[in-house]
Amino acid sequence: MIRGKLITFEGIDGCGKSTQLALLEKHLSDRGASFVITREPGGTELGRKIRSALLEGSDGSVEPLAELLLYEADRAQHVRQLILPALESGTHVLSDRFYDATTVYQGTARGFDPDLIRHLNMLATGGLKPDLTLLFDLDVEIGLARTRARSGSDASPHAKPDRLDREPVEFHRRVRKAYLDLARHEPDRIRIIPSHGTVEETFELMIAAVDLALG
Repeated sequence: MIRGKLITFEGIDGCGKSTQLALLEKHLSDRGASFVITREPGGTELGRKIRSALLEGSDGSVEPLAELLLYEADRAQHVRQLILPALESGTHVLSDRFYDATTVYQGTARGFDPDLIRHLNMLATGGLKPDLTLLFDLDVEIGLARTRARSGSDASPHAKPDRLDREPVEFHRRVRKAYLDLARHEPDRIRIIPSHGTVEETFELMIAAVDLALG
């Protein structure tokens, strides 16, 4: 049996990755592809409880070290319970964030030692790497404006800025720079998808990378 592919979606808040993930879901469904959609944190029952603790708390409610370890705990469960079984059955996995998010948010932006982050990521994933990472790149100010507009136009809890959304703009600038640095170091895995244009333009760039990865 042919092993499935792991495709991860990364980018700053407001970059449009969730919109593109939904469009990709339709594209792959139309092709008859076998796939599952998941996210970090929150891809498993345990992960949903961790997600609530991590993102719905007030500012300062989660210590940085606790935050880091909770993300890795979510990932360890996610990989072993959902991702690996799906891949081994020949099903593609599309994940809204994976270990690159920890590298940039908890590593670079929070200031944890890069070697520690690499070690914990390796421990949590068992060495699993994405076949393709789509990095949706956008100016921080535009991304934050989109996040604010989304929360202002929708009364649902999912539209409210989470604890990380509320970090200072300098935090998000560090995140974006760290993502771009990762892409420069791993160009074969991480494809930068400029997200300043229309949804349709971004979609076309994404599909070209995905179709190439899936053959």
